[in-house]
Amino acid sequence: MTAGPASATRPHNRKQLIVEAAGQVFSERGYHAASMEEIAAGVGISAAALYRHFPNKYALFAECANIMVDRLVAALDEWPPEAALPDVLAALARVTVAHRASGGLYRWEARYLDRDDRRLLRAKFGQVVGRVTELVGREFRLPEEGLRAVAALGAIGSVTMHHTSIAQRRVEEMLVASALRVAATDPAAAAGSAGLVELPAQPVPRTRRAEILAAAIPLFARDGFANVTNGQIAQAVGLAPSAIYRHYPGKVDILVAACLQAAGLLAQAVDRSLHQATDPRSAVVALTAAYVAYSFEHNALTSVAEAEIVGLPPDLQRPLILAQREHIAVWEQQLRLARPDLDRRQARLLAHAGLGVVVEAGRALRWRDTPANRDAVTALVMGALGT
Repeated sequence: MTAGPASATRPHNRKQLIVEAAGQVFSERGYHAASMEEIAAGVGISAAALYRHFPNKYALFAECANIMVDRLVAALDEWPPEAALPDVLAALARVTVAHRASGGLYRWEARYLDRDDRRLLRAKFGQVVGRVTELVGREFRLPEEGLRAVAALGAIGSVTMHHTSIAQRRVEEMLVASALRVAATDPAAAAGSAGLVELPAQPVPRTRRAEILAAAIPLFARDGFANVTNGQIAQAVGLAPSAIYRHYPGKVDILVAACLQAAGLLAQAVDRSLHQATDPRSAVVALTAAYVAYSFEHNALTSVAEAEIVGLPPDLQRPLILAQREHIAVWEQQLRLARPDLDRRQARLLAHAGLGVVVEAGRALRWRDTPANRDAVTALVMGALGT
């Protein structure tokens, strides 16, 4: 009996193709908004064929969450213990850039993994961080080698969070150079910068609508938007669940209000930081210190805005994406004034690298909001930017 045309042309790497397509959909749309039908269409197969490889969406999601870190571990394993830090970072950058469309999944969506799968993922990332920390400590004898290593990886990993288009080899070179500068930065280099920042205060909830928003933000940050119910939000405010609808048409409207509040507070912080800058470099320092301070002080709000925007309907996403682009445009402009050697795309790439440093260094510090921690992260971001 001969095989039919479909089986004859079936690619041998179909499972790999499915994981690649799924990783991109999960990264772009979020775990809960993604569908198996959409993923199957991206591979050119039916949903039924997809289920022959993965029994459910969660199994496919867990595979996607693990595959990127497995690639990083494999890249590290190719280098002996005595390998030089630049070579190892280059290997990690090569893998990350090659899979940038799906590689950002772990940053926000991994919170939807169950406890055992999260523990496994953390252990694998621990291998990567441990190896890089050892090399950073050996290469640059400065304090906080663990923080510098995590921040350097944040600079490289930032490429998975945006779509700036530059030749792949050039992206790798710039990310490795940025990560090396981070690794070589003394975290005390920006001592005192935290004291220069005056952030706008988060609005005091004076209405029931504002109270609902203030109660929802930490719940979204802790459990993920999709896992939080209107009942939980209502209970936090002391309302009956049905009372929520008198103030917000639905839960998604609470999320949009949170994202808009984050965008507004960040825009105010940026405006204040740049107002007193006297030259291009001081403007970049002020912008960096303000963003770091904002990230520490409004961490729950920031994480909600960054993590959940991908799951919003396109019409609700649009004003939030525009706000993000305007923010990056400020970084791009200030960086090019401080570093005339950069073109627009290169400045944008480095701006994202700096923001990636904030995310990973902040997480490593468990977002403990102290002047010393703000100063340390500010110094590492300045290293990433090359200013």
